[in-house]
Amino acid sequence: MRQDTEGHTERHTERRTGRTAGGTAGRGTAPFPGGIHVPLVTPFTRGGEVAAGALEALAHEVLDAGAAGIVALGTTAEAAALEEAERELVTGVCARVCRERGAPLTVGAGAGGTRAAEASLAGLARWPEAGAALVAVPPFVRPGAAGVLAHFARLAEVSPVPLIVYHIPYRTGQALDAAALRALGSLPGVAGVKYAGGGIDQEAVALLGDLPEGFAVLAGDDVYLSPLLALGASGGILASAHLATERFAELAGAWRDGDAARARELGHGLARLSAALFTEPNPAVVKGVLHAQGRIPTPDVRLPLLPASDAAVAGALKELAAL
Repeated sequence: MRQDTEGHTERHTERRTGRTAGGTAGRGTAPFPGGIHVPLVTPFTRGGEVAAGALEALAHEVLDAGAAGIVALGTTAEAAALEEAERELVTGVCARVCRERGAPLTVGAGAGGTRAAEASLAGLARWPEAGAALVAVPPFVRPGAAGVLAHFARLAEVSPVPLIVYHIPYRTGQALDAAALRALGSLPGVAGVKYAGGGIDQEAVALLGDLPEGFAVLAGDDVYLSPLLALGASGGILASAHLATERFAELAGAWRDGDAARARELGHGLARLSAALFTEPNPAVVKGVLHAQGRIPTPDVRLPLLPASDAAVAGALKELAAL
């Protein structure tokens, strides 16, 4: 193998093989696991602190119910509203559960600038349980498809774990077509995409019809999970799956096994639940329902989010009961 003079060839090969230049075994060489991954909320106590015990219990509960893995510090965790020490606490709790359970852990990381994103990812080296990083397309900057590709190419070279690209253009302001996502998926070190395009459009169909080898598409818009699975997505990262976790796992299994009749039935019911959970800004309604079930000590969210209305929580509980 030639030295790193043309396209960082040596480091790209290391990302494929999972070995560093010094021959030390790396992490994350297997494909990203399919199925339902739950981006855990951050429960708060009545005093406004992180309720670590409730977080740990939630992690065990969703894994017991059939979740394939958990995600720490996603949008649903209100990561932007947490202090650094709180982010460390949340990651540590999730890492401990995943170590005990042998479950995949994905950790939210990244930033709007590439250098800052590199630093964020470097911090994951201290968590051996972390199997992947969920990294959003740079928000607000709108660097264009070529800039996004260069951003992730650089991050993939230096990240201690494989990357899951978080494509959510209605939050980031940066649209990416199927060709751009396919180019991202061809980068060594990029394992998949959390696809939250706001619907099922031509680009979603085109992407799922021609995927790079080993590149996982994970539904990120909860209400569109079932049609994306039908088109070939391997799973989802879904806030809604805090609730009826076993049904979401069953839905993924039904599409995987070709049981279309069961999948359609489940998919319609779960889409109604997801729609109810997103009638107000996430994760307010999810937290309201979890609190109503006695699974977290308060329904509180941090500003600029506001707690869910009683009507929204009641509507979600009604759809949950209907399942």
